[in-house]
Order: sequence, then C-alpha cells, then structure tokens
Amino acid sequence: MSFTLADPMLSGGDFAHLRAFVAVGQALSFTRAAEALGVTPSALSQVVRTFEDRIGVRLLNRTTRSVSLTEAGENLLRRVAPAVAELSQAVGQARLYQERPSGTVRVHTFRSAAELYIQPILPAFRRAYPSVVLDVTVDDEVVDTVAAGYDAAIRLGEVIERDMVAVPLEPPVRQIPVAAPSYIAERGTPVHPRDLLGHDCIRWRWPGRAQPYRWEFYEDGAWLEVEVAGPLIVNSKDMALQAAIDGVGVAFSVERTARQAIADGRLVAMLEAWCEPFPGHHLCFPQQRQMSPGLRAFIDTVREGASAAC
Repeated sequence: MSFTLADPMLSGGDFAHLRAFVAVGQALSFTRAAEALGVTPSALSQVVRTFEDRIGVRLLNRTTRSVSLTEAGENLLRRVAPAVAELSQAVGQARLYQERPSGTVRVHTFRSAAELYIQPILPAFRRAYPSVVLDVTVDDEVVDTVAAGYDAAIRLGEVIERDMVAVPLEPPVRQIPVAAPSYIAERGTPVHPRDLLGHDCIRWRWPGRAQPYRWEFYEDGAWLEVEVAGPLIVNSKDMALQAAIDGVGVAFSVERTARQAIADGRLVAMLEAWCEPFPGHHLCFPQQRQMSPGLRAFIDTVREGASAAC
C-alpha cells in the first residue's frame, strides 16, 4: 500500500486515525486500546468510526461483548501496523532530545516490592525529576506488562515474562513454614513437608487465580509441591503472616518478612532443610532500541536504591 499527498483518502489527521485503528485492531478491545492511548473508549470508537466513514469501508465488527476485524480490517492492519509503529518510534526518539526527563512512567509492582523498592525512592525521585509522573499500580496479580500498557514491572524471578530485560534487585530468597509457639505446642512440629497435610495451613492465592498457591520445597535435587489445606485462604501475605503469629495455623512466608517475628519468639521456623532459595525481585522492562529519559531515570533510581538497601 502506498500513499501520496494527492491521495484523496489521506488528510493531515489520518495518522491519528490509523494509530487509533491499529491500537483497537491489535487489542481487539476499545477499553484496552483507549487505556493505552490515554483516551476514553467512546472517543476512540468515534475516531475509528469516522475513519471508516471517510474511506467507505467497515474495518471492525462490533458487538456489545466483542470486537473483531473484518477481512478489509485484517488486511489494513497487517500492512499499516509496522509503519505506524515505526512512525511512533521515530517521534518518540525525537522527544529523547529533551534536556530533562518528563512524561509519565507506568509501573506495575507486587505489594512487597512496592514497600521495598519504590516507596523509599519517591522523595528523592520527585526532587531529581519533577517533570516525571510515576503512575504506579500495586497489585499481586501477574499481568502482561506490555499488553497492559506498563513501561516497567517488578516481578519475582519465577513469573518474569519472556523477552523482557530483567535486572535483579536482591539476592535469591526463600520461603519457610512458620507458626506460633502456641500452635506448635498444641499440634507438634512437622519433620517432612508432607507432614503439613495434617496441619492447619494458611493458604495464599495469587490474585486472578482460582486455586491457592501450592507450597514448594526442594528434595533430592527436585522441587516438591505440597497442596496443603487449612481454615484460611487469603490474597495478602501480610495477613497470612499475622494470622500465623496469632496462632491460626502455619504460614509459608518469605524468610526476610518473617525474620523479626522469628527473632523475637513470636514465630518458629520449620522444615528449613527443604527450603531452597529461588530468584527474588527483578525490575523488568521491554527490550527497546531507545528508552525514554523518564523510564531510564526510574530504572537507575530503583537500582541505586536496591543496591543501597542490600
């Protein structure tokens, strides 16, 4: 497909129309595309409809529940998406010549990572980069960083997406079963991970998943999963740890988080011989030829803060 200035189908605003169409065509959702573009779904729908009216071809099939491409839409998307991406990148690279970082940096982070690596840097980051807006989503759900429109994410090593640059922020960590002395006095101490099947365990569920997390141990060179049971399921690890301190049952906690309660006798660690370290928090971001100054400033600040904390 080639266009010329004399082409009656093109006008000065058609890049915006094409960009809107490509966003919807790739997401197959006006809501997700509108969020990525920073507009409302209704405004985005009107832009795409105006474009369809101008060229006289329907590009999208719309229902109340779904969006799909027509044959003409599939053909147009296949041919113009690379050009729109290239133009957008060219404009983005031109903006890199700004003297100071600016704009919005969208970040998705697990709750524990937010407390460790983002909350402490906020005052210094604000002073150093007053023109950068940090848009931080604190959530334990594992989302597709790029598809959801985030610039960066902080993830545990076991759930890092493919094709992402992953910078470790801490040494490997491990999870350990912990319980209050009063619980152990009543129920006894497990001597093997499978013994937990006979205990009241406080289970944790990843947000967005139906089943609780299976506790993972290491035995004879291989990981062992134990599907524990118990009276409480939560999606907050802080709540699980507090419930263990209160004697509700056995929690499976990151050792760093439980360290103080173990040190002062409120909790007892168990089965440590089966608790193997695994990759801890990583700062993740998509591979890209040119990075915005704002994102680079955020990455550098988080890495410096993590190094100071270790």
